[in-house]
Amino acid sequence: MSPVRTGAPPAAADDEVARGLAAGDETCLAVAYERWSALVHALARRSLGDTAEAEDVTQQVFLGVWRGRHGYRPDRGAVGTWIVGITRRRIADALSARTRRADLAASAGTAQALAGGSPGRGEDSEAALDRVLIRSELARLPAPQRRVLHLAFYEDLTQTQIAERTGLPLGTVKSHTRRGLRRLHGRLTESDRM
Repeated sequence: MSPVRTGAPPAAADDEVARGLAAGDETCLAVAYERWSALVHALARRSLGDTAEAEDVTQQVFLGVWRGRHGYRPDRGAVGTWIVGITRRRIADALSARTRRADLAASAGTAQALAGGSPGRGEDSEAALDRVLIRSELARLPAPQRRVLHLAFYEDLTQTQIAERTGLPLGTVKSHTRRGLRRLHGRLTESDRM
């Protein structure tokens, strides 16, 4: 579906911009970006203390504005207030992701130290962090998917061997593998974005 173009001028009132956004007018999105992106970036930069992260949050906010434009309710506040609300949620998400990454890094360093490794080396730390993250996400999968993926990747079994060992039909093993990998990919991709 192609967006409606009403061509709201940059000097359009906030309510015109809001109506245009709700109608799917990309010009109104551009006007909203011009009008509020500096504020969004400043709030994110002040809260996060990192320019690159603030730029990411700014992009996420305006992506959220576009995707959530049908959820905007003028009776709950001005469009600028709505955008600031989205900004606060994205900043909170970024701070939460930062905390999760720090916790995982600390876990990886501890695990590496227990294994006799040296947590100071970048590649080793990254690999340990990846292992901790994957183990954590693997543990969140349903038991059948977790078991099949564990046998495949940690015990290096083929799908046929997994079917023989577990007594599951080969098609079920393939389905568990595919679903498990999809879930892992989705969760790891989500972790990377945060």
